[in-house]
Amino acid sequence: MTIGITGATGQLGQLIVNKLKATQKDNLIALVRTPSKAEALGITARAFDYNQPEGLAAALKGIDTLLLISGNEIGKRKEQHENVVNAAKEAGVKRIVYTSLLRADNSTLVLAPEHLATENAIKASGIEYTILRNGWYTENYGASIPGAVQAGAFVGSAGNGKISSATREDYADAAVKVLTTEGHNGKIYELAGDTAYTLAELAAEISKQTGKEIPYQDLPENEYAAILVKIGFPEPVAQAFASFDVSASKGDLYSEDNTLSTLIGHPTTGLAAVVKATLA
Repeated sequence: MTIGITGATGQLGQLIVNKLKATQKDNLIALVRTPSKAEALGITARAFDYNQPEGLAAALKGIDTLLLISGNEIGKRKEQHENVVNAAKEAGVKRIVYTSLLRADNSTLVLAPEHLATENAIKASGIEYTILRNGWYTENYGASIPGAVQAGAFVGSAGNGKISSATREDYADAAVKVLTTEGHNGKIYELAGDTAYTLAELAAEISKQTGKEIPYQDLPENEYAAILVKIGFPEPVAQAFASFDVSASKGDLYSEDNTLSTLIGHPTTGLAAVVKATLA
């Protein structure tokens, strides 16, 4: 079985490739915009640009299972992903595994509509599928830890919303499991971390590990977005990130479902471990 992996040079893609290489190296194909940048992966690479649909089907020839890792261009992904799905059907791909979003069918996250549209396009294609509805990555908040330590506070707009995040490594394990074992066709997996936390609890963990008082400061959405702009985020990105926190306050990043740890066969990585690794 030949497995094609889009976004193979991205953070999640690289983890998945490296985990698969132990048993699947000769059957892996990296589908990336610039194949030369994939040389370090040590697997075959083909040029693959979501925005150039005319070349996608040829790049997918001979691929049995396609792991479609969602693109990172918010606002363009519906069209991009549909280009890939149409090409997969033309090329005779037998199965698509797609990295979607936790509860994409009812989430208030601005990311949800594009994910749901992609899911619907995959279902309509007639190709066998598995949908991995990934929850939040703990690293999304981990990236803010150094700045919080420097500033003396962790800021956001999530209120007391609980966040059931897991690490990219955890989600990579789930993708590998689904790609290499049977029984997943037609399944939609809601995937989230075993233990939820609030941003106040994250700030308390940072305080504990640094020995410094790092409180959580909850701000109105527009104020938080303004701070993100001030530290260098483009305004649309800052507004999007602030809106993610507001969605967290509404429970969109929270789940009591332990499907992820059940699927991968071990507990998801705890918050303390991520804080420790980030501070290190």
